[in-house]
Amino acid sequence: MSSMYEFFKGRTWNLTEEWYAALDKTQEGIYGTKNEKKIQTLKEQNHQFHVNFCELFNEEAKDTVSKFNTWLNEIAKDQSHLNTPLDQIMGEFLNVQNQYYQLIQEYVLLNAQKASHQQVYEWNRVITNAFKTILQEFSRRHLEEAERLLKSQQEMITELSSPVIVIKDDIAILPLVGDIDTYRAKVIFDKTLRQCNDGAIEHLVIDLSGVPIIDTMVANQIFQVMSGLELIGTKASLSGIRPEIAQTAIQLGINFHNIPTYSSLAHALSTRLN
Repeated sequence: MSSMYEFFKGRTWNLTEEWYAALDKTQEGIYGTKNEKKIQTLKEQNHQFHVNFCELFNEEAKDTVSKFNTWLNEIAKDQSHLNTPLDQIMGEFLNVQNQYYQLIQEYVLLNAQKASHQQVYEWNRVITNAFKTILQEFSRRHLEEAERLLKSQQEMITELSSPVIVIKDDIAILPLVGDIDTYRAKVIFDKTLRQCNDGAIEHLVIDLSGVPIIDTMVANQIFQVMSGLELIGTKASLSGIRPEIAQTAIQLGINFHNIPTYSSLAHALSTRLN
């Protein structure tokens, strides 16, 4: 009789085709794609999984863990899988696991007299433990990659949301929009100083009309930015402090009295440009 390894190895592509044929194609992400190229890539990824997995039953196999690590990293970082809900991916791993349980049953039926109960138990145990490890590792790597991409996107948005715009020669504006957290405040501080220094900006208007809340943290960051600007020779002023924000600032004890302020950006620019 053929070994379990040979039995599995000879069915890798059959497993892939059977899996894809049974796949619920109404799912989101990669599983519902109608793009032939992506479908072929998905099948190749699934087939490579089977090629790696059957090596667990090869007594002469080497670097099985290393090969699986490579596969897991590739799939965890694959954009198509990152765009697919994690619970759906986990569900397909379990569907593949069931394929192996069924293969064992098929193998036992073909070799009923030579496969002991103990051997069947050991084969099932290998499959169960392997899939448990694979599911845990994939989930961890998938989430790490998703978090890395999200952080990268947030950093890009933050960078783009705090531009210093030159209006005329040495006059520029910094329009701030949205909530300002500690990280964004630091990016704004560093980027504004650098841009004003590089552009030899003599006056910068920081427009706060798009900032919904001014708290002590935001105020302190603004004061730091303005102090830093003063050290490099850039005079700063504020515009767009709405009445409700001014009232909140007063209640919090935030003092803007020593800072030039204007009701609107247009007012600030008309004063500075004239």
